Amino acid sequence: MTLGRRGIALDGLDRPAQPVIMTTNVERLAVQAMKLPGESRARLADLLVESLDAEEFGPIDRLWVAEAKRRRDEVREGRVKSISGEEARQKARRALGR
Repeated sequence: MTLGRRGIALDGLDRPAQPVIMTTNVERLAVQAMKLPGESRARLADLLVESLDAEEFGPIDRLWVAEAKRRRDEVREGRVKSISGEEARQKARRALGR
């Protein structure tokens, strides 16, 4: 079994695999969230980003929050077109020659 950065089990395509024993409520919630339709996941991500209080974080985390909000705004304003995770993986594999 392969685990992602946050300890969530991944299948060979780097997406959550069948649920395994989760050690925290957050991990269980993440597995449930990944089952939502794309638009619902995007809305949930937006709500979570908006809920972050950057003042509670260190300087690196504050930069990541700002970057997430900047990218979200680019998509909302139509300056950037989003693509599916599968399409992103395919592009990355082609770029790496795999």
